[in-house]
Amino acid sequence: MVSVLQNVAVDCADAYELARFWSGVLGRPLHPEDGPGDPEIDVMLPEGPLLHFNQVPEPKTIKNRLHLCLRPETTREEEVERLLGLGATLLDDRREPDGAGWVVLADPEGNEFCVLRSAADRAATAS
Repeated sequence: MVSVLQNVAVDCADAYELARFWSGVLGRPLHPEDGPGDPEIDVMLPEGPLLHFNQVPEPKTIKNRLHLCLRPETTREEEVERLLGLGATLLDDRREPDGAGWVVLADPEGNEFCVLRSAADRAATAS
């Protein structure tokens, strides 16, 4: 017997607004029964677990112990710019001169996440 991962839960101050941000990041819809003011909101992923936002009273105070890493379909640079336009904040730029590395961003509530190189970025630096 094993367990199945049901969701990845993110504690937050405003479940609906943070879920809307991540819905835009991932290009995935909110659960059709979720709406503004709901204390729990799900972003529907195409396969695997849900991305679940759970409204809590306490604020985020320290670095995440668990975070999401994104591999964009476009270039890393294009995706970083798009995410900054959605409301992300640049926390740390770990890009290397040879094209390796990643970028650390924060969502509107300060949760850290990384943008990795795309498959095309990786192929371009593999030769």
